[in-house]
Amino acid sequence: MTELYIGLMSGTSLDGIDAALVEFKNNRVRLIEFEYQPFPADLKNKIEQISDANALISLKDYGAMDTQLGLLFAQIIETLLAKANIPATAIQAIGSHGQTIYHDPNTTLPFSLQIGDPNIIAEKSGITTVADFRRRDIAAGGQGAPLVPAFHQAVFSHPHEHRCIVNIGGIANITILSSTPSEAVIGFDTGVGNILMNQWIQKHHSLNYDAQGGWAKTGNINYELVKQLKKDPYFQADPAKSTGKEYFSLDWLYQNISVTDYPIEDIQASLCYLTATTITDAIKKYAPATEQVLMCGGGIHNDYLLQLIEQNLHCPVSSTELYGIHPDHVEAVAFAWLARQTLNNLTGNLKEVTGASRNVVLGSIYQGK
Repeated sequence: MTELYIGLMSGTSLDGIDAALVEFKNNRVRLIEFEYQPFPADLKNKIEQISDANALISLKDYGAMDTQLGLLFAQIIETLLAKANIPATAIQAIGSHGQTIYHDPNTTLPFSLQIGDPNIIAEKSGITTVADFRRRDIAAGGQGAPLVPAFHQAVFSHPHEHRCIVNIGGIANITILSSTPSEAVIGFDTGVGNILMNQWIQKHHSLNYDAQGGWAKTGNINYELVKQLKKDPYFQADPAKSTGKEYFSLDWLYQNISVTDYPIEDIQASLCYLTATTITDAIKKYAPATEQVLMCGGGIHNDYLLQLIEQNLHCPVSSTELYGIHPDHVEAVAFAWLARQTLNNLTGNLKEVTGASRNVVLGSIYQGK
């Protein structure tokens, strides 16, 4: 039986919205069509402001942003379906991650908050929409993240090869897939991904990101600076663990080093090295038997970052495209898969990954027309 689902993803890098039209047939996953829309500059600025831990925002502004994003998500669904020439009635459901505003699972009152009203998505598109994936895992005692490892296991595991999936968005995370079925999947956020490099180049050159790591490559890595940053307790903590831009931000950088003591390009080079080596340190510690690393997420376009990762590993580093899914599309495809899990009353988290007390069916369902 062939089923069509749509996955929507907008991540912590705040670059834009990914929409994937996905076919599921005989337990195989195939991307039919993909659409990407960058956030308008004014909307991106609003999201950054509302996401600040110290932000003072009215409920009116919060509600308006929730509605505005819901409308934008519905619009990209319409564009995607027109591009694919497929009617909305052919789609089983949409899986919408939403835009994370704040993720704080490590307090006495843990929560993860996403906006982008799924009621609007369901009503405008006419398609049943699954959203609010993270909070059920948190209710079960988990971190609410990462959720994509269950998808990685379903799609990328291999009976004869130990693999590690590395996703580099604003935050970086890894999924360790053993070839031994009895071994549990391990997955967690390693820490910073693109977020600090993006914020540093935005501050000094008004650019959204460091293309191919070109600016970082002009600097010199300061290994003592990186050593100082790595003293942060997050890097020493064992999984299950997750983090976000609420924790790793320029404020975090300022608290840990005196940035005026270093050339700005050296800080960029050092931040790139920090991202690379916190990933490779995690692989060496928790997955020393890894035979292949598969990369996905926006960080794959940073050539200098990939070079540093490859230099610090002793196994092949490839793209998920090697196995049929473009690295820019993996997370959106994953949320189509998670929506399918929910509609079929199947669990979507892995308790060994998130720290939840049990595997649970994720998300809330908003019926289409």
